[in-house]
Amino acid sequence: MKEFHCGSLVPGCDWHTRHEEEAEIIRRAADHMRQTHGETVIRETMVEAIRSRIEKVRSAA
Repeated sequence: MKEFHCGSLVPGCDWHTRHEEEAEIIRRAADHMRQTHGETVIRETMVEAIRSRIEKVRSAA
């Protein structure tokens, strides 16, 4: 499982998502950027910024 926290890219945003597939996380994050933060165009630099902030979820012991 992997996750992305929008606050790591947009300070103060509490939105996050989890999924097994990185591509699905990026799709969800791009949708979130459009709907919540008003981004009209998701450039490759934005995709790379999202991708670089995706982390593996540590399992709770």
